[in-house]
Amino acid sequence: MTILARYVPSAREQGFLDQVQNARYNREIITGIKKFLSGDVPDDMKSFYSRSELDALAALEDSDRDVQKRMPVKITRHYFEQARNSLPMQVLIKASPKETVDLDGAEDPGKQMDYSPVEGLIHKYELGLIYVASTCSAHCRFCYREELIAKKEVTRPDGTVAPKGLAQIGELIPYIREHNRLVAENGGRHPETGREKLREILMSGGDPMVLGNRNIAAWLAALAEAGIESIRIGTKELAFFPDRFDDAFLDMLDRFHETYPETNLRIMVHFNHPDEFLKKAANGTYIENENGSLQWLDNTRRAVRRLRQRNWINVDNQAPIIKGINNDPDALRIMQRELKRNGVENHYFFCGRDIVGHKAFNVPIEEAWAILNESQKGLSGVEAHARLSITHYKGKTEVAAVTNEPIPGLPGAENGVLIFKLLRSAADAPDRCKVTIVGRNPEAIWFSGYVDRVLFDEAELYSMYGIGLKGLDRAA
Repeated sequence: MTILARYVPSAREQGFLDQVQNARYNREIITGIKKFLSGDVPDDMKSFYSRSELDALAALEDSDRDVQKRMPVKITRHYFEQARNSLPMQVLIKASPKETVDLDGAEDPGKQMDYSPVEGLIHKYELGLIYVASTCSAHCRFCYREELIAKKEVTRPDGTVAPKGLAQIGELIPYIREHNRLVAENGGRHPETGREKLREILMSGGDPMVLGNRNIAAWLAALAEAGIESIRIGTKELAFFPDRFDDAFLDMLDRFHETYPETNLRIMVHFNHPDEFLKKAANGTYIENENGSLQWLDNTRRAVRRLRQRNWINVDNQAPIIKGINNDPDALRIMQRELKRNGVENHYFFCGRDIVGHKAFNVPIEEAWAILNESQKGLSGVEAHARLSITHYKGKTEVAAVTNEPIPGLPGAENGVLIFKLLRSAADAPDRCKVTIVGRNPEAIWFSGYVDRVLFDEAELYSMYGIGLKGLDRAA
């Protein structure tokens, strides 16, 4: 049995924690497809799945294509109210047999366990990601953390097989302090990994906002005490249950800022489609304000405005481009414009990841690039900040350019090329900003779709496939 280290808060920390109050929230969550099958849901939700949809899901139960085992079904009342009038939101939240037609995919996307020095921490960069919750208020069917949410076993670097665990304050804080001590004593770099100071932490999961205020506060205070400069909270709660951002939560954030004024907070939100936050008329169109901007759901707009009133909190949105949900330039254009207008920065759009069952959701890489670029036509420079990223195990990689014309004299470039640019590079970031050039493949949904088309691999994105090509050897 592993005995977790006991963490003792400082006097300043305890003084802050003593002022934090939890609150009660009624998300009216429906969990499990069986409740829809049995009709054990409110009357207005009984038609959310058609009888044929339910029969198809029931036929897969306890088979190797059981959809519920891949990702448990979960929905809040708030999300249902919007989704029943939105096909994209229904695709996001409703289980479908399509999810398990092809279960190809990695059990540990991005080889994250290779960068997990303590349970629940992924430490690739100057930023560490920590799992603090193993569920959300509702479950996206395309979820990139399906192995954590569904509590699946993964193979670890030492060969053991076990589900991923959550971070614990008593283990994580000593690791941060020791890492940063060694960095400071070694002139700004860790003597073994070459990493810089661990100065940012992303609280993730699952969704940290399913935790109580006291639990969130305990993490914020402990991280601030350990010298973390910036804390990010990754959440989709603004879409699933915006009333979570209430007086009690905001009071906790205010008290945290009073206690740790030098620690920046960043709320990383996750809107996939404008239907998640905009009001609609009876005919399905968005409702305009007098100046042509669009009307938001009252509780969502109130939550965003109250967060943005605090100038020490930043709010950023990032989302994958997913088939049937937001592979639509017009939807992405509206979303980027309205988010920026209301003080939410557009950070990343992502290509799909090679999770189990990813082929049911992923849009081809080149198509995603075209969709995002088309969506940004007509946006101002500040509205169009988002880039398209695809997560390689070496780090976040931008899909920087796709050409339509052949490159004369370059074998393999007859149909144009795609250029990957490594935005983040693990450890001491030796390959940051290096590029890889591949011949186009309009069907490719993952790096593997270009294995036979690598033209230049300065970033060594294809070394994992046994390809050592660094230069334009094909032209020789």
